[in-house]
Amino acid sequence: MSVDQPRRMVLLRHAKADWPDVPDHERPLADRGRKDAPVAGGWLATQGIHPELALCSTAARCRETWKLAAPQLPHRPKTVYDERVYEATPGELITVLNEVEDAVREVILIGHNPGIHGLAEILTATFDEDAGRLMAERGFPTSAMAVLTVNGSWKSVEPGTAHLTHFWAP
Repeated sequence: MSVDQPRRMVLLRHAKADWPDVPDHERPLADRGRKDAPVAGGWLATQGIHPELALCSTAARCRETWKLAAPQLPHRPKTVYDERVYEATPGELITVLNEVEDAVREVILIGHNPGIHGLAEILTATFDEDAGRLMAERGFPTSAMAVLTVNGSWKSVEPGTAHLTHFWAP
């Protein structure tokens, strides 16, 4: 694939997590999260968004979100569980995205707030009116997704280089 072709990234905040007496990294999904995660995957499929690569936090709630969302897609993408995504800042998430091979056209990043929301905000230079309005109104609740496009290689992803095309939350 040419680096001149647009790339698409989906930023997915994990589904609603429970608060049992376990370390934060091991928190499972709550009942609502187990219901919302497949709906999120279904939304991706109906929008014709079919990531080739999933970059997922190693936290239990992210792994479980992806495990429930991915079967809704027509083809399960290659999944990489990356510990750097857990508690990552937007800058650290950009570093992870910059390492994606240029042959990959669509990526989904499954992570946590405030990093995922911050990443969507700092990457967005332009936006479709509805998507921008919805993200501004809703914030970035659990199971929310921002879909952004960038021109150029993954190495060129940096603040202010993306166009927000979709924002969805259950």
